[in-house]
Amino acid sequence: MSTDMKREQYGEMLRQIITEIKSTRVVVAHKVNAAIMQMYWNIGKRLSAEKLEKGYGSSVVKRLSSDLQQEFPNTIGFSPRNLWNMKNFYEFYVLADKKVQRSVALLPWRHNLLIISKAKSLPEAEYYVELTHKNSLSRDMLLNFIKADSYRHKVLEPKTHNFAHTLPKNLQEQADEILKSTYNLEMLGLKHPAKERDLERALVEKIKYFLLELGTGFTFIGNQYRLMHNDEEYFVDLLFFNRKIHALVAIELKVGTFKPEYVGKMNYYLGVLDLQMKQDDENPSIGIILCADKGKVDIELALRDFSKPIGVAEYMLDFPEKEIREFIISELQNFAGS
Repeated sequence: MSTDMKREQYGEMLRQIITEIKSTRVVVAHKVNAAIMQMYWNIGKRLSAEKLEKGYGSSVVKRLSSDLQQEFPNTIGFSPRNLWNMKNFYEFYVLADKKVQRSVALLPWRHNLLIISKAKSLPEAEYYVELTHKNSLSRDMLLNFIKADSYRHKVLEPKTHNFAHTLPKNLQEQADEILKSTYNLEMLGLKHPAKERDLERALVEKIKYFLLELGTGFTFIGNQYRLMHNDEEYFVDLLFFNRKIHALVAIELKVGTFKPEYVGKMNYYLGVLDLQMKQDDENPSIGIILCADKGKVDIELALRDFSKPIGVAEYMLDFPEKEIREFIISELQNFAGS
């Protein structure tokens, strides 16, 4: 090492070069993956054009697999099973718009296979593709969202809130987007029934996972967040800031069924937050009442006469045994056919 280069200078140079190498590897990996996805797409397109189907087409695909593996002995991915996967991949997305096809091409192959094997429709697949990109989901994390039927809870099930009556028009849609009808809290390892403090403590301990479940733009501020008003103190279970809607988001945890009186308490908390914490350039604070069960109460009626934007949602701590059993059987069948 040159005597005129100090140890600190060398260390900084080394860190910069390591960073450059790592970032280049990421770029190269993305380009390689995109090229492989394009190759799989083209192969699938050709197989589809030949109208090959399992049964009479099996011998053709088996022979093609053997010839390709002989031609490219050091290349994996040309098993009969994977060739059928390429055909399915092409046929699943061929009617999708170009933007979706480009997004799909950036996902790893095993992510794509998981999505097309579980999605019941193109819109559902598009949802999981976008979710994976937004949150950089590993395959295991993506699998967890699919097991939790995130698409149905997020997109298909109606959400319960009063945003249309309490927020400016330009914020109503954005606020609706950050609210889910159901939140999957299986990662906490708790079972019903759970105490509210246990639920809160587990969420704080695994805040990274909870932020992922909440969605894009949430920043955690604190739990049991203390508010003072008229010499009385109050505590918000969980307090966040959402950068997308530029507003504070208060979450109250309830281990039982929704009760109308929860709304009044949340409405008051939001009033104090707007009075004491909201900055001039921020939007009105939003509340989410997170219950184990919405129950049979008319929630829209319970929310109707309150002035603050409040949503009511359910959470799941575990999956029904029947769904787990069916999912495991399906996964084993796919594995056996690989």
